[in-house]
Amino acid sequence: MGHHFSLILQRVITEQESVTLKEKSAANVSFASAALPTDATVSVTRVTFEDDVTPTLAEAIEAGFEAVKSIPDISIPGLSVPAQPSAAEADEVPAEVTEASRS
Repeated sequence: MGHHFSLILQRVITEQESVTLKEKSAANVSFASAALPTDATVSVTRVTFEDDVTPTLAEAIEAGFEAVKSIPDISIPGLSVPAQPSAAEADEVPAEVTEASRS
């Protein structure tokens, strides 16, 4: 089961900074230009992480924060976490568990 979330960076990052983020993160990382949610006149970068390695969502987010900290003079004014699948939805329930619940 993977963890998905996005960090909003306070400015548009350079190509070299995006390379650094990809190198510092174990997650699959993608970038998009966006407007700051609280001020549409400010251009920012949305970094989306798809982490299939880290055991928990909290650890995945912390790893994302650490990757961003490797870039000087950048801050994270936003975090977006879509609904994550539950463990039951992500893994198939064994037949014996299903049968036992019917008893």
